[in-house]
Amino acid sequence: MITPQEIHSVKQRFGIIGNSPLLNHAIQVAMQAAPTDMTVLITGESGSGKESFSKIIHSLSLRKHGKFIAINCGAIPEGTIDSELFGHEKGSFTGAHEARKGYFEVTDGGTIFLDEIGEMPLGTQARLLRVLENGEFIRVGSSKVQKTNVRVITATNVNLLKAVEKGKFREDLYYRLNTVPIFVPPLRERGEDVVLLFRKFTSDFSEKYRVKPISLDPAAQQVLMRYPFPGNIRQLKNIAEQISLLEQEREVDAQTLSRYLPQEGSRLPMTLPGPGGGSESSDFSERDILYKVLFDMKKDMNELKKLVLDSFQSGGLNSSIMQKHQGLFEDLESGISKAETVESPSPYSVPLVLETQKNSSLDNVEYEDDVIEDILHEEDDNSLSLEKKEKEMIIKALQKHNNKRKYAAQDLGISERTLYRKIKQYEIE
Repeated sequence: MITPQEIHSVKQRFGIIGNSPLLNHAIQVAMQAAPTDMTVLITGESGSGKESFSKIIHSLSLRKHGKFIAINCGAIPEGTIDSELFGHEKGSFTGAHEARKGYFEVTDGGTIFLDEIGEMPLGTQARLLRVLENGEFIRVGSSKVQKTNVRVITATNVNLLKAVEKGKFREDLYYRLNTVPIFVPPLRERGEDVVLLFRKFTSDFSEKYRVKPISLDPAAQQVLMRYPFPGNIRQLKNIAEQISLLEQEREVDAQTLSRYLPQEGSRLPMTLPGPGGGSESSDFSERDILYKVLFDMKKDMNELKKLVLDSFQSGGLNSSIMQKHQGLFEDLESGISKAETVESPSPYSVPLVLETQKNSSLDNVEYEDDVIEDILHEEDDNSLSLEKKEKEMIIKALQKHNNKRKYAAQDLGISERTLYRKIKQYEIE
C-alpha cells in the first residue's frame, strides 16, 4: 500500500505541485505500475503534464538505469516515422546513405515514451503492435527480424475509442496499450492547486529576474479558481509570467487579474475588449468593418481593371463584356440604367459610372493611389486616347513591381506574353 508520505516524496522529487485527490490518485497508479513491465496509456488534455508521469514510471522501475527516450509522434512526418522508430538499411530510400538504428533498437533495456500516440499512422501502428506482442521489429529496407526489450509508455490528448470507431486507430493496438490507464486531471478540476501553481510560477519569475513576487488577494484567488484554463498548466504559467512582468503593483486584485484572463473559449494570452468595453471596443469593431469594405472595394477595382483591359483589346465595350461583368454595376446609385450601361458602345461609359460613384457615395473614404488611379480618368485630362491610357497603365504596373513582368502582368490581368508584346508596341523601356 502506497502511503501519502510516499506520494508527497514523489511530488517533491519530480516538481509536481498540488494536493488534488485526482492528481494524487494518478500518481499512486503510476507508482504501482512502475515496478512492472506493463504498457501504460496516459490520457489527459494538452498541457496537463502527462510527460511527468512517464518519467515517474521510468525512474521508479527496474529499468531506471536504462535509456529513456520521449518521442512526439505528431511531430515526425509520416514518411519518416518508421525509419525513426525502427531504423533503416543503407539505400532503403532516397537519402539513406548509411544504415541507422531506430529508437526501439537504441532503447533496448530501457523505456520509450510515445506522446501523441493518436497521431501515429496506421502502418506504423501495425509495426508497433508487433513490438508489443513479440518484441520483434524489422528495419526499413531489411528482411531481418530483430529483437528488442523495451517498455512502452504512451500518452494522448484525444479519445482513442472515437478514433477506433472512425478507423483512424487500430482496435487491437488500443487494448494492448491500455493495460494500465492513467488519467491526468485538467487544471480546472484541481481546485486550489491553481493558486499553488500560480504562486510557484510567480516565485520562479521573481527569483530569475530579482523582482518582488506577485500575490493575489482572496477575491482574485476565487477568480483564478473559477477560470476553466483550456490550455491547462502551460496557459497558467503564461499568465503568471505576464502579470509578473507587466504589473507595477505586486498585489493583484480580482479586477486586475480579469484583464489577463482570456474570454471563454479563447486561448489567447490576454483578452480582447468585448462589447461594452468602452471606446476601444467600438473602434476595434468599426476598424474591422472599414477594412472589410476597403478589401471588397479593392477586389471590385481589380475586376474593373480586367474589364477595361478587355475593352481596350477588343476595341470598345461590347455587350458581351458588359454582360459578363454586369454584377459590378448592380449597386451603383447613378442616373445610368443597366440597359444604358450594357447597350452603350462608348468606351467611356465605365469611367463615367466610376466617377459618379466616387463623387456620390464614397467621398469620405481614402484609397491607395494604385487602387483607383489606374482606372479613373481625371477631370482635367483632355486626352481620350485609349492607347495612351493603356501605355500609362502598363508603365505604372511595371513601376509598382520594379519592372518584374510576371507580377505586372498578373496585376493588369493579362498574360506575360501579351505584356511583352505591348511593351514592344509602345517602346517602353
